Amino acid sequence: MALACLVIGMPANVSPMESPSDWAGANRSTGTIDVGSGWKFDATKGKSLPNLGGSGTAPATASEDPNQYMADTHCRADGPDTKDPGCDALDCPATTPAGEVGTPVIWKEAPKAITNPGWTDWIPVSGPTCLYAAEPENVLADIAARILTDFRQLPVNPGSLEAQPFPHTLKGGPTNFYATTGEQGFDVTILGQAVHLTATPANYTYTFGDGTALGPTPAAGYSIPETEWLNNETRTSHTYTDTGNYQATLTTSFTGTYSVNNGPPLPINGTLDITTPAKTIHVWKTEKALVADTCQENPNSWGCPGAESR
Repeated sequence: MALACLVIGMPANVSPMESPSDWAGANRSTGTIDVGSGWKFDATKGKSLPNLGGSGTAPATASEDPNQYMADTHCRADGPDTKDPGCDALDCPATTPAGEVGTPVIWKEAPKAITNPGWTDWIPVSGPTCLYAAEPENVLADIAARILTDFRQLPVNPGSLEAQPFPHTLKGGPTNFYATTGEQGFDVTILGQAVHLTATPANYTYTFGDGTALGPTPAAGYSIPETEWLNNETRTSHTYTDTGNYQATLTTSFTGTYSVNNGPPLPINGTLDITTPAKTIHVWKTEKALVADTCQENPNSWGCPGAESR
């Protein structure tokens, strides 16, 4: 019995500089999909995630996902001649009135280090699930060719740029900045297939409005107690050297993954960069004077709320 499958990997005859149409055509001829990206294992979430990583002003070049994937249309899970009974029980009705019924498949993975994986090298990772296409390898290649465009059109919430203190801060004191966004998931239909996309914030660029910036950096920052404002310098703090009103913004770079019909999550080769609306930071200066009373003792004393303006 022949093995009908789709292998997802890097075709040797396709250059990274080729256009999406050339890329998709080449993948159709080879039955493969380019899914190159960097990955890291997040022990807190129990899954691999795209990783821009790096340090300094630019992310480092990331390695590829070490695995290749295939959709086994014969639904064999326990052996080359054993069909998963779940496939017989799985109903894949047409998703549109004139559409075709889907094909039950089991998704499998094998290390890319193995050039021609044998049966024992392929490990089931998901399924049975429905795949909708007369030729599954064609529709998956077409989705892969356009997925970055679809990813960049998602209504991803950029979150907000927060500052402490705000809206007023002091010249010469560290103002704490931090981001509030997080991972987001979206379910869409692409070329008749159910696709789940995940957008994960990976790097941040803080622009402080005075001609200086911080990033790209993986540091999202964090809120600090009011007692630490203007004296605790965090990784994302900034010290203004002049008084004035400054327009601060935050640009977040999101990496993404996509999963077709509950298949394995595949990395999206590119990022979505979103900038928050500008936030006005009012930078004041301080003045010192010797006074005889506290504001509790004399509300009209110099520097107290009831004092006359000078």
